[in-house]
This record gives sequence, C-alpha cells and structure tokens, in this order.
Amino acid sequence: MTTLNEADAADRGTVGFAERIKEGTDAAHRETEQSRFVGALLAGELTSDGYAELLAQTYLVYRELEDAGRTHTGSPVVSPFLHDELLRVPSLEADLAFLRGPSWRDTVSALPATTRYVERLREVAYESPAGFVAHHYIRYMGDLSGGQIIRRMLERAYGYSTDGLQFYTFDDIPKPKVFKDTYRAKLDAAPLSPEDQQRVIDEVNLAYRLNGALFADLEADIDRYRAR
Repeated sequence: MTTLNEADAADRGTVGFAERIKEGTDAAHRETEQSRFVGALLAGELTSDGYAELLAQTYLVYRELEDAGRTHTGSPVVSPFLHDELLRVPSLEADLAFLRGPSWRDTVSALPATTRYVERLREVAYESPAGFVAHHYIRYMGDLSGGQIIRRMLERAYGYSTDGLQFYTFDDIPKPKVFKDTYRAKLDAAPLSPEDQQRVIDEVNLAYRLNGALFADLEADIDRYRAR
C-alpha cells in the first residue's frame, strides 16, 4: 500500500519545483493583481508623481534585495540566479531622476507597508538561501512577465519611452521567454531539501502579501495622485 507521504514524494518527483511554486502561490498572486492603484495608473488616471511614488517604494525594496544578493555570491543555491542583467536599482535611480529631478532621493520616504517589506527582507534574504530565492523569484520573474505588459501600457497612457521606463527595460535580456525558461530550470535543479522548497513556497506567498500591502498603502492616498 502506498502511504500519503510516499504519494506526496512521488508527486514532487513528477512535478517540477518551479511549477509547484506557481501552483502553490497562484491564489496570492491573483489577489495582488487586483490593486486599484495599479489599475488607475495603467488607465492613465494618475499623475506622473503617482507613478514616481510607486517607483520610489519599489526602489527601497530592490535596494535591500540586491544588497542581500551580494552576500550570496558563493552560495550553491543562490549563485545560479545572480545575473547582473537583472539588477534594477540603477534603472530605478535613473527613472526617479527623470521623474523627480536630481534631488529625488530627498523625496523618498518608506510607507509603513514598505518598511515591513524591507524588514522582512532583512530577516530572511541575507541568512536564508531559500528566503532569498523566494523574493528574487517574485520580483524578477514578475518584471520579465507582467512587468513587460505594464511597460507597454505606461507607454500608451503617459507617452514615456526610454526615460521613465528603464525599470521595465532589460536591454541585456533580448529574449525574456528563454531567460525565464532557464530560470525555471534552475529552480528545478536547485539543491534544496523538500523542507526548504516548502519554505520558498511559503515565502513567495508572504512576498505577494507584502507587495499587496504596499499597493494598499499607495491606494489609501490615491486621490492625491489623480490627474485633474
């Protein structure tokens, strides 16, 4: 007789880890996509400062994540995912300088949800390879997927071209689908125990909730950014 644990192990063997992450976090992902702030932004209903505020909060998250990445260069789990062409902080800095001018750093102040997000990165992204991979996955795979749709919608809604959209532009990744397929293969091959794989899935779910809370904080002040 096959036990439940044996059946679960067999299922893990036939379904790749990347696919199990997707299946195990789909509900949280879909919930995050319902942001009213992002919907209004993509519809062209907000000012450029509303967009800049989203980028400012995003900058704080990526700054922490990419700082953490530099501590994992020798990790057998993390190092396969570390690609310079993914790094977003320089692009975010360029976009914020375009949108808010040379003194843009003086305008960046973390919202409460952003503070919690960054605190969570400090808790897990430096010391836990599984924690880092989870946050790396949600950010960069999202940038190469839905982020490209967002870029095209922002182009249409606000007339941005290169300036203002560098965050969503990956000049050194000419074929995002090929890159994403390779990334998923690396997830499948990552030397993670079943327990650590579950930690990744749990942390991805938490990361989606943290991102949703960030959107909610922006939404709470949405009238300030509505185009008149």
